[in-house]
Amino acid sequence: LENVDYDIEAFSNAGYGAFIMDNLAEAMNKEGVYTTMVASLTNGSHNEWADAGVAHQIKTYPKMQLLQAEKRVESNDNGDVAYNVAKELFKKYPNLKGIMGTSSYDAPGVARAIEELGLIGKAFTSGTGMPLDNAALLESGVVKSLTLWDPALAGKAMIALAVKVLNGEKITAPVDLGVEGYTNLQFKAGSKTVLEGEGWIVINAENVKSFGF
Repeated sequence: LENVDYDIEAFSNAGYGAFIMDNLAEAMNKEGVYTTMVASLTNGSHNEWADAGVAHQIKTYPKMQLLQAEKRVESNDNGDVAYNVAKELFKKYPNLKGIMGTSSYDAPGVARAIEELGLIGKAFTSGTGMPLDNAALLESGVVKSLTLWDPALAGKAMIALAVKVLNGEKITAPVDLGVEGYTNLQFKAGSKTVLEGEGWIVINAENVKSFGF
């Protein structure tokens, strides 16, 4: 980026992908066959999240296995497509236990398929999702958790960094902005302006209505 002092990113793509996988693994009891879903095979961030999730699974959850026949499927950023694709996958592969979503439409669409096929408690999904849009799915237990980042916290972090810059402070990593998820920012590899935090959040039945959006 040009003409900026700093760019704060809530997280690195690798970190967020691993975080989604942690949530899926917890729902799957850290075992079983899963696959990954992206909006499209050309969507950069979604595929980076999915790649990172798979890498994290291989390293951290040895009892989980990626579905080799269909390692990655597309939702076209459409909940109905995600639902139909998931329904076909669960029918085609009876041992499929989980689907890692990346688009905000993926996990909710997959959840509809799980509910319709009577697979609640047997098949699982996790991925990016908006809180209030998915409150019913979370509260019913169809989905254990979704992932996101809190824009209010991101705003606080940006203001805190702006104050440091205006005060003439030297910005060196790790940067602590005193905001949850933004207390250990690191510069992105090869960049002197992009700072990446750990600002991911878990959305579940207990906190889904606490975010205000």
